[in-house]
Amino acid sequence: MTRTLGLTLALALVAPAAFARSQTITRADALGGRIGSAETFTGTAHIAPVFPPEMADVSAGEVTFLPGARSAWHTHPAGQMLVVTDGVGWTQERDGEKTVMRAGDVVWCPPDVEHWHGATDTTAVTHYAIQKAVDGEAVLWGQHVTDEEYLD
Repeated sequence: MTRTLGLTLALALVAPAAFARSQTITRADALGGRIGSAETFTGTAHIAPVFPPEMADVSAGEVTFLPGARSAWHTHPAGQMLVVTDGVGWTQERDGEKTVMRAGDVVWCPPDVEHWHGATDTTAVTHYAIQKAVDGEAVLWGQHVTDEEYLD
């Protein structure tokens, strides 16, 4: 009985330390990056994850589009926030006007609004793309943006 009580008391004292919370740092080189798939991007777009896998329901990528590069048309079930950190790019909603986005701008893409974003034809752009998953999906991809749509 004393042994069981002692073990219970020891576990009660150790358990809080096992569940203690503290900051962790995930180094940028641990997250890696990749060139965007030709199925969802035109031109060269480099995508580097920002959040580690523990942030499963919210994802963010630092996306750098080289001149002429852009995403395909797409939507996000919970919307998407773009935080432009460098350069100049374009974004457009389906049937809307193409809009310039510059370093320092924040673009809100509402849920289920079809849009694309990327570099201009002469300048690169980098932004953080932040989105939340709904039922396991954070983005629904559509058709490529044609050269005519892109340059119009």
